[in-house]
Amino acid sequence: MPPHEDSTGKLTKAQGQMLVKLARQTIMEQLGHKPCRDDEDVLAAARRDKELLERRGVFICLKIDHQLRGCIGSLSASSSIVEGVRSNAVNAAFYDPRFSPLSADEVRDVELEVSVLTEPQPLDYNDAADLIGRLRVDVDGVILRKGGLSATFLPQVWEQLPDPGQFLSHLCLKAGLPSDAWRDTKLEVMTYQVQCFQENK
Repeated sequence: MPPHEDSTGKLTKAQGQMLVKLARQTIMEQLGHKPCRDDEDVLAAARRDKELLERRGVFICLKIDHQLRGCIGSLSASSSIVEGVRSNAVNAAFYDPRFSPLSADEVRDVELEVSVLTEPQPLDYNDAADLIGRLRVDVDGVILRKGGLSATFLPQVWEQLPDPGQFLSHLCLKAGLPSDAWRDTKLEVMTYQVQCFQENK
């Protein structure tokens, strides 16, 4: 099985490419480009596809020259895959607080990535060593929570942080916790998997 993927509710490559086209089309519309007939056909086809109307968590990531340019998504299955792609494409391009809004000059250089999530599941563990042993490198996305603080890393982040200890430390920092909180504090941990689709250029 390829990295990041899970067999639950697996989408086809054709469906994935439809979602990526839908994400780009939505961003272009926000920049003032009128949709062409082909774009309208993609949206209509996506809305007819029963699997794409299932409620799933979705993340949209934008990169330029392989550097992150925006990434926003939803962990919960609160909307259909199609609507999740459209809303998160807009949020990732224009409302990620870490970046300025995407400009019309940048959009041609953007590489789009759509991740469709499985439902997050609680991960029971005894201690820090057990937690590290239970995480699947390159497969699991991880959610950490303590009180009102929480953060997640998609499975793709393992490519930059392949060591489970470093992965967890950086995730703790992202959540606003001390980097070693996972070592000496019992955190709520959940894992999920994704199907990741990129543009064919």
